[in-house]
Amino acid sequence: MTTSLDRETVELPPLTSAPRRLLKHPRLMHYNRLAGLVVLANLAFLYAGWPLSTPTLGHAAIANLALAVVVRQQYVINFLFRLATWPSPSWPLRVRWTLGKVYHFGGLHVGGALAGASWFLALAVAVTVEGGNWPLVAVSWTLIALLAVVIATALPPFRSRHHDHFEKIHRFGGWSALALFWTHTLLSGQGPVPVSVLAVVTFSVALPWLRLRKVDVRVERPSRHVVLARFNYGETPFAGSSTAISRSPLKEWHSFANVPSPGESGFRLTISRAGDWTGSFIDDMPSRVWVKGITTAGVANIETLFKKVVYVATGSGIGPCLPHLLAAEVPSRLVWATRDPRATYGDALVDEILDVQPHALVWDTSRHGKPDMVRLAYQAYRDFGAEAVICISNKKLTWQVVHGLERRGIPAYGAIWDS
Repeated sequence: MTTSLDRETVELPPLTSAPRRLLKHPRLMHYNRLAGLVVLANLAFLYAGWPLSTPTLGHAAIANLALAVVVRQQYVINFLFRLATWPSPSWPLRVRWTLGKVYHFGGLHVGGALAGASWFLALAVAVTVEGGNWPLVAVSWTLIALLAVVIATALPPFRSRHHDHFEKIHRFGGWSALALFWTHTLLSGQGPVPVSVLAVVTFSVALPWLRLRKVDVRVERPSRHVVLARFNYGETPFAGSSTAISRSPLKEWHSFANVPSPGESGFRLTISRAGDWTGSFIDDMPSRVWVKGITTAGVANIETLFKKVVYVATGSGIGPCLPHLLAAEVPSRLVWATRDPRATYGDALVDEILDVQPHALVWDTSRHGKPDMVRLAYQAYRDFGAEAVICISNKKLTWQVVHGLERRGIPAYGAIWDS
């Protein structure tokens, strides 16, 4: 392992111009830009079509609902990543830099949900004013109330503090809202197009659950902080994908990065103690768990857009990096800061990492304290001649690294809170 305390003394490059820094502000991240783009498109439609008939309000609401749901479908996510990473590394860096932000697609989900709820509110008002069909009016306002609860509990303040409750409300509230949309559409007799769109949305929601199954898992616990869960049930996911697992499929799901080993079937998940669920998983290691859905592309899949990349990880953030390091599809350099790596993750895993990354900087925080990760990332980026930095860490440190580098003109990527 390589550790050099003088790496923190490296001087960072100067900040870019004020206008370029403004575009890197958190409120102008691509996630918010995509949400804003959807809202603007809907405002343009409103302006161009004013005044809008009641059926048109219904069509607009259904269209935005479809966008909000379908963009979260795993096959669609994988397609978006495949499309965004199709260009060659010979393309202009500015273009590849932007394409690498594909994981901000959640902005389309948020924009569609907000616009769809707004259109449906207008529709509910119109149906109420018209009167006559009181069952339709009752369904309309019930759905409005349900959408308000789903949207309010999905906002960051509630979601970050009560994630388990958010997940349940979003799941069961979403299913209930879909049923009410069906009821509303059939009562209003809007015709075959809304029915067809709702059928597609329903299939999109149901598809991951059609893949639900309980499988064997072999769990190894190198320390009280982490376990390695090994699966071999006939699927070997692609490097950089994730799998959702659960012990109670209707209550909560947790996604972890798949770590397939080249030339071997099956895969591993690295699960560290980060809450009640993971703590219970480590302390009471199960022999079988539920899996569902389709393995889904993660942030680090954007590596193929670049000639060389630097991976920055802290703690169990090494998990999502490891499959890319093992596959070695793109030349890379690892910077990993963690507490006593061999005692925490085991000699076998650390040796496996060093075999493919002999020049990695592995910073032992139990011996040297917490480093300045922005400086370590920049020095690795400079010394390795990389084109981009990919950071896998907690929310706060990820943003420090990504924002700290991008404000200095260096392409940097890391999962956002809605990735």
